[in-house]
Amino acid sequence: MQNPTLLQFFHWYYPDGSKLWPEVADRAAWLSEIGITMAWLPPCYKGDSGGYSVGYDSYDLFDLGEFDQKGSVATKYGDKQQLLAATEALRSHNVGVLLDVVLNHKMGADEKEAISVNRVNPDNRDEIYDEVVGCEAWTKFTFPARAGEFSKFVWDHKCFSGVDHIENPDENGVFKIINDYTARRLERPG
Repeated sequence: MQNPTLLQFFHWYYPDGSKLWPEVADRAAWLSEIGITMAWLPPCYKGDSGGYSVGYDSYDLFDLGEFDQKGSVATKYGDKQQLLAATEALRSHNVGVLLDVVLNHKMGADEKEAISVNRVNPDNRDEIYDEVVGCEAWTKFTFPARAGEFSKFVWDHKCFSGVDHIENPDENGVFKIINDYTARRLERPG
């Protein structure tokens, strides 16, 4: 391919209201005509802010705008059928599709869990304080509206290394979750 050209087809302040996917479909031919070879699209799954989410507050990676979660069925950019129509329109005009995905953020848990944490110095995250704090944190993702469709996996505190808010005691900060994952990560070869 000579002179490939990637276009970021979104911006942080794109308006709400499920308009992006239809706009992508409408402009697919034009993008091809002006030499765009790939369109970079924003995260297409449900974020914690539902129909207002720009996608970087990942809630459910399997909800592409078809389940009533976080206050909406559609994502900010549209529903699943509009997304599929947009990607098909791009492909039919030989414009590749690059979907942004954020795998290392999770927000909007469905349930709290009782966990143990260590406080961490926010200015030096290698400095982990010895005191173990029993608390509760929003770390369990069950996706009740999706009810196991596409994946039955439940995210819980064992899936994470840290949180930024705890309850009982109520505190914001940097907290290392004590679990098998973080214990293994902290072991250093002798």
